[in-house]
This record gives sequence, structure tokens and C-alpha cells, in this order.
Amino acid sequence: MSTVAGEGAAARDGAAALGHAQAADGPDHGAEAALPMSASPADRVTPRVALALMAVSGFAGLGYQMVWTQQCALWLGFEAAAVLAVVTAFFGGLALGALLLGGRIERSAEPRRWYLACEAAIGLWGLALVVLMRPAGDAVQRWIGAEPTALWQWAVSFGASFVLLLPATAAMGATLPAIERLARGAGRRSIAGLYAANTAGAVLGVLLVTFWLVPGIGLASTAMVCAGLNALCVVGAWRGLPPSPRPSPAPRERGQEGTHEKRQEEMQEKRQEGAHGKRQEGAHEERRDEMRHLLRGREGDGRSPPQRAREASGLLPLPLAGEGGGEGLLFLPLALSGLLGIGYEVMVVRVLSQLNEDTVYTFALLLAVYLVGTSTGAALYQRWLSSRGGEPASPPPANLSPTHARAIRALDLRLPALLAIACLLGLLALWSAPSLKDGAFALVGPGFGAALGVETLLALAAFALPTLVMGAWFSHLATRALSRGIGFGHALAVNTLGAAAAAPLFGVVLAPWLGPKATLLVIAAGYLLLAASAGGAAAPGWRRPLVWAPAAVLGLLGLVGAPLAFVDVPPGARIVSYAEGATAAVSVVEDGQGVARLRINNRQQEGSSASLFVDGRQALLPVLLHPSPRRVLFLGLGTGATSSTAAQDPSLRVDAVELLPEVIAASPRFTSALGLDGATPRLVAADARRYVRAAPSTYDVIVSDNFHPARSGSGALYTREHFEAVRERLAPGGLFCQWLPLHQLDLDSLRSVVRAFLAAYPDGMAVLASNSLETPVVGLVGHRDPDHLTGTGLAQWHDRLLRAPARRDGRSLADFGLEDEFAVLGSVVAGPSALADFAREAPMNTDDRPVVAYLAPRLLYAPESTPKDRLFELLHRVSARPEEVLGARADRSPEDARRLQAYWRARDRFLEAGRKVRPVADPGEMLAQVGAPLLDAAWTSADFRPAYDPLLRMALALAPRDPAAARRVLLALKEAQPARPEAAEALQSLGP
Repeated sequence: MSTVAGEGAAARDGAAALGHAQAADGPDHGAEAALPMSASPADRVTPRVALALMAVSGFAGLGYQMVWTQQCALWLGFEAAAVLAVVTAFFGGLALGALLLGGRIERSAEPRRWYLACEAAIGLWGLALVVLMRPAGDAVQRWIGAEPTALWQWAVSFGASFVLLLPATAAMGATLPAIERLARGAGRRSIAGLYAANTAGAVLGVLLVTFWLVPGIGLASTAMVCAGLNALCVVGAWRGLPPSPRPSPAPRERGQEGTHEKRQEEMQEKRQEGAHGKRQEGAHEERRDEMRHLLRGREGDGRSPPQRAREASGLLPLPLAGEGGGEGLLFLPLALSGLLGIGYEVMVVRVLSQLNEDTVYTFALLLAVYLVGTSTGAALYQRWLSSRGGEPASPPPANLSPTHARAIRALDLRLPALLAIACLLGLLALWSAPSLKDGAFALVGPGFGAALGVETLLALAAFALPTLVMGAWFSHLATRALSRGIGFGHALAVNTLGAAAAAPLFGVVLAPWLGPKATLLVIAAGYLLLAASAGGAAAPGWRRPLVWAPAAVLGLLGLVGAPLAFVDVPPGARIVSYAEGATAAVSVVEDGQGVARLRINNRQQEGSSASLFVDGRQALLPVLLHPSPRRVLFLGLGTGATSSTAAQDPSLRVDAVELLPEVIAASPRFTSALGLDGATPRLVAADARRYVRAAPSTYDVIVSDNFHPARSGSGALYTREHFEAVRERLAPGGLFCQWLPLHQLDLDSLRSVVRAFLAAYPDGMAVLASNSLETPVVGLVGHRDPDHLTGTGLAQWHDRLLRAPARRDGRSLADFGLEDEFAVLGSVVAGPSALADFAREAPMNTDDRPVVAYLAPRLLYAPESTPKDRLFELLHRVSARPEEVLGARADRSPEDARRLQAYWRARDRFLEAGRKVRPVADPGEMLAQVGAPLLDAAWTSADFRPAYDPLLRMALALAPRDPAAARRVLLALKEAQPARPEAAEALQSLGP
């Protein structure tokens, strides 16, 4: 998602910045082509106005790109097909705008009007999308369906996003040629200034939109800010840029100027000249062209009459054949520059996602580095060209010596060869990235700023050299195209079409098939093939050391280089499986004790082959809180232990939705090891948000996994709109449980999620998944119907648990610590009134204002508290009342309320007892640490088993060494909870 924004925005605004650097090197076309540049005051752009326009335009373009990609992902989903469809659609709109309108702008005598119209169109459509985006998204979700094929999903996602964004993206694509026309004629300093301003605006847009605008005011308001910037560009261009005048008439014509009637007579006389006058005019034009091309060292411009006609009509000309391969098929290297450049970006982002934290800030920094690199490369090319005597006002061959002209043509080979070398160096940098990361953290230490700095350093290591050469090469290609009569709009369109194909080709096809290392080598090989084809038959490029030497290195790296698969493997552990998918790498790592853990992009997910107790409770608690469930839906699969635990109940039909097919493929390793493969849920590979909206049936219980809130895209599963959509998918009397990983969530983010949840479920309660202090997980539970409580007493809850059917795996509810009604209801930690007070002042997490996606990463980068500290702070700030759990009707006895409240107090004391405990193997030492507080919890509630059971185990372990101490513990347990038989039986086994 953020990746999408990085890919699309980098290409759009990288091309925008590059366009200004190349604009000075191209010839004039259209009505003003025959005039010297000094005769066109409109082309002498006012420096301050031009600088401001470039900065503001770069800011707005990046802002729109980031807003629209986030909004599209909300309704299209985060599957690879949908994500890449948005990227392709955005590039396609840019290419279409440049292709259809670029030629007209190039020939126009009033490029300012085109610029004004384009900026106005972008701003107006940006405002329209604020209103249209959500209803359009709802319609598209229905068209896609719940379980579409990849082809259908890609087609609908691409078509819908292409059409929806087209008015703005086409105008963006046409804005670049308009800016190029306006910038043409400015001096070298003006070009450098325009270039720097645009780059500064684009980078500033990336950073401010990510770090301030979206988290502060939301996506829609950010789009409105961008529309305001478009309006500012319109006003600034209208007032600050003078209109282009008509060409100055010849001296003879000036003497005939006067009244309107005189001009009409003059036109009539010209029409009467006949064929003879036309022949004279044609001869004059021919002599003028001949003189111009003689100055260039050529006999003509190489354009045939059909090519001239196509240019005049605005159609895309065919590739031009020239001397030597380097000046031949210019469109091929233009297309490949977009394809390979964005392909390299896709793969670097993919590899670094295994090392970086994969947050919204990660992709903003990657994009900023990419922008600065390509822009700097183009600026260096412009400076190099100027140092060779090239004037920005004319094509380079017009005023260069033959030596300098040959040097420029030599770049046809040198730049792609250097780009291949830079990509190989980038590959080496990626191999060393883990060591670089560890060394950087050791140097700068922890902290939010330090973590962002390390991620920026990794981006620079991989991007710096390749993007510098990419910027220079695209500048060179566009300059060569302009000198051959190919308009900048056409060159940009071809480049953008290549970029549009990069994401699906490299992300979906090559990366899963070949792996990241081989795919990066393919990219470098593509650059080398372009270099080898340069030079012509007399001096083929493949004979040059600059080509065959890196080719040899490339082959060597292909044979001996390690794959770019970063998986942390502890000592004694091994990688059981590894799979490269279209959007992530999924691995299973098994340690020396045989415990397997699931990793996605080298980050451990919740659950393992040793965590069935907690994973199973996350399935069983929501199911048990519903009076009679039949159909259950799990959003998120993980190891599969949670949903498979529910599937062992023969009375349930269980569905599970998982975004990554590779996770689905890995889950049987865990469920089989846990003995849960006797019955498995129906697994669906789909985006959870989209599936909830498009599913054809309703469910009695829906359980959402504890997704890491800081990871890119996960925050969208904690918004008010998503919670409301889940409510619509519930059957009458249905229940929804959203698990939240408190060890990955700060309390400010938790408050925003709670407020969003209560907006959809006013009766919401909070429960604890387990009594773990290191990885506490809190669940928010809400019902579709607010009158779900019917005054059920503890006796009815007891009977309901007794009627639970036998499980297929042979386990009982007691194996998961849910042996009675107190264990189920005792998990409640907060009622609706306490939760409302807890979240009252927090900003609500919504689709438009995704505050959690921007708040949660700060805890990930620089934790300021421990999970247990956050849990205890939460417990001290919230509470529950028995009537909120059992209902307020008369059939609830006061004794039930007393026993339930006592259980909650005992639970809190039990948790407090473990807050400062230091685990040791010696039972006597452990008893000295926790004996008194655990006995206090056991005395507080006769129904509280979590304190009773560990004391019993410690007493039995201590009995062979110190039977007197063991007897004292057992006697205390017998007195505290006389209904439990285990302590009395243990006393009898010890003897008198």
C-alpha cells in the first residue's frame, strides 16, 4: 500500500522533476519554433513565480498520490492484484495524458493556458473525489465479489481506479509537458532553480503529508489542501506568468499594420498570389531549414513527410532510425528506463521490508530518497551538458563542437552501463544491509529519530548510486528524443508506459518466480543489453570493457551470491520452509526444542507450535460468549491454531480469511503438529476488509486476529468503518471480537481504537485473552443487537458450558483454562461505561483519519513502556460491573454478582503478584516470591483457580525436599478453597 504510493509517486514526481532538467535541451516546435528565444517574453519565466510554481506543484502531486493510493486500498483491498492494479492505473493515466495532450501543448503558442487548465482540472477532480471515492468503492467491492479470481480482481481494480482517477492523472501527465514549455528559455541558473524548487516541494510533500497532514487532519482534508495548492498554482501562473504574444511581424508587415480593414486587404492579396507565391514561400522555408541543419552538421533533421504529418497531428511518431544503434530506436530505451527503473525500486523496497519496520514512515523515507536521487542525477546531467557549451535554448548539436557532440552520443552506451554497475553495487549494499543496520544502531542508539535515520541510511545505501544514474540517463534520453523531433510529452508517455508494466511484471511474476537476487540481476542485465546495443556495427558496445566487465561480474554473482532472503535464525534453529510471494516472504523457523514459529518478512507473528493455550482461548472465548453459535468467521489466519481450535467443535462451520496465500500454505505445518488437522476451517485467500463487505452470508461470531497496528495496512482493520461493516455481516444476535496486542500497542492508539469500536458497538466490553504479562492481548467484544443481555445467571452459564459438545481433537475446555463459567466471565476487564470514559478524549480511528497507523509505529521504533506496565495502567483506569455482564433483570441473584466481583479482584491480585516476579527453577525460591500474594488471591475468591493451581504444583515439587513447607501450603489451599479436592488429596498422599 505504502509501497504503492512509493512506486507511483516516485515515478510521477521523479519524471516531473526530470522534465524541468531536460526541458532546456530540446528544440522549439510549433508556432514559435522559427523565432529566437529572446523574442518570446512568455518563455522568459519570472524566476520567483516559476520557483514557487514548481515547489507547490511537486508538493500537491505527492499529496494526491499518497492520499489516493491509501483510499483505493481501503475499498479494493491489499491483495497483490488490487495493489498493483492501482499502480498500473495511475501510471496509465499519466501516460495517456502526456500522449494525447503533449503534442498539442508542444505546438501551442499559449502553453500557459494549458498549464492553467491542467492545474484547475487536477484541483477540481481532487475535490470531486473527496465525495465520489467512497460510493465508487462500495460499488466496486460488489463487482469484485467475495472470492474473485486474480484476473477478474485485477481487471476490475485496474479499470475502476483508472477511470476514477483518469481526469486528474491525465491532467498531471499533461502538466509536465506544459511546465517544460513554460520553463524553456530560462537561463541555466533558472533551470537549476526550477529543478531544486520542484524537488524540494516533492520531498517536502512526502514528509509533511506522512508526518503531519494525514495524521493531523485526515485524507480528505489533505486532498483539499492539495486542491488549494492547485488553485494557488492557477492564480500564480495567471498573475505571474505573462501570456505568449504572437510572433513579431516582419518590417514590411509592420508598415502595413493599421486598421482591421487593412489587415483584411493584406490577407486577400496574399491569397491571390497563387501557386507562384507558395513555391517561393516553400523555397524560403527549405533554405532556412537547410541553414539550420548545416549548423548542426547534418543535411536535414531526418524527418520524412509522413513523420512531419504525424507530428503536426499530435500522433505518436514511429521510432526513428539514425546512425549508430545509440540514436536508433529511442522509444525502446525510453520504455525500458521506466520499466527497469521502477522494477529496481519495487525489488529494493521488497528486500528492505525484511529489515525495516514496514510502517508508513518507512515508505515515506524510501520515496524521499528515491526522489532526491533521481532529481540530483538529472541536475548533474544538466550541469555536465552546460559545461560542454550546450545552451538551454537550443538542441545540443546546434552549438557544440564535434568532440563534445560525440561525448554526448557516447552516453548512449556509458550511462546504461554505469546504471548496470550501480545496480550491482546496490545489490552488494543489500547483502551488507543487516550488518550496516546493526552497526548504525550500535552507533546512534535507540529512539524514534534514530530508527528513522537508520532506515534512511539503508535506503541511501541501496538507492543513492542507481537513482543518480537513472536521473541522468532519463535526462539524456529525453534530450536525444527532443533533438530528433520527438516531443517531450511523447517521450514521457513512452517512459511512463514502461513504468506502468514494472509493478506487475517484477512484483507478481519475476520476484516470486526467480527471487529478489535473480530479479535484480535481470534488471542489471537489461541495462547491459541496452549498453551493448549502442555504438553501431563499427564499434559494438559489447566489445567495450564498460559492458563486458560488469557482465562477467553479474554472471559470477548469479553463481555464488547468496539469495536476498533475510531470516533471523537463532543458534540451534533451522529454516523449515521459505516462500517468496507477490507481496511478502513467509518462512517457518524451528528452534532446537522443536518449536516452530511463523515469520512474515522476517518478523515473528503471533502464535507458534507452543502457544496453543493462548491461541485456542482467542477462538473459544468469543464462541462461548455467544449463546448458540453455528457459523464463525476468523479474519486472519496466522499459524492456523486459532481457527482450527474452533473447527474442532462439530457444531460449528468455520471460515478463515487470510491475505497471504503463502501463510495459508504454511499453516498445515502448525495445525498438524498440534493435532488440529482432524477438522480444518474453510480457508479463503482475500483481504479481510473487502471480504467482510462482499461475503454472501452472515455469521454468528466474527473474530478478528490481533494484527500488528504499526504494520502497513493493518491500521485499516481497526477503523470505525470496518467495525460497522463487520456489524452488518453479523446474523441477528451475532457477536464480534477484535483482539488487540497490547504488547504492540500504546495506550493512546488503544484509546482511538476503543472509541472507533464503541461507535459501532455501544455495548462493547473488554476481555483478557490470558493472564500473560509479557504478551498481553485485550479483546473488544460487541453485539449486533444492543439488547443481547437477557439476565442470564451463573447457573445458566454453567449449564451452557456443560452442554458443549465433545471436541474432535479430544481436548476439553479445561485444557484451555475455560473449565467453568467464572473462567469465561472472569476474563472481562471493562464494561461499556468504563471504556467510554477511557476513550472519551481520544481521536477516533477512521478510514479518513487513520491515526493508529501513524501513532502505533512510534511505540515500535522507540518503546517508552513495557507491555506489563501498559496492561496495569489499563486495568487501573477501567472496570466492569456485574450487571454489564449478566444483565439487570430479577433472575440474576445478588450472590452471582458478589462471586463475580470477587473473582475479578482475585484476578487483579494474581496479575499484580506476577508483576515483579523473577522466574527461577527452585520451587522454594518461587514460593518465597509469590506464595503470599497467590494465597491472598485464592482467599479473595473461592472460584479463582489460576492462583490455586500454581501453588499446588509448587507444593508438590517442594514435598520431597521440604514436606513441612509443602504441607503448610496445601493446608492453606484447602482452607481457602474447600470445594477443590486437589489439595486434600495431596495432603493424604504426604501421610500424617
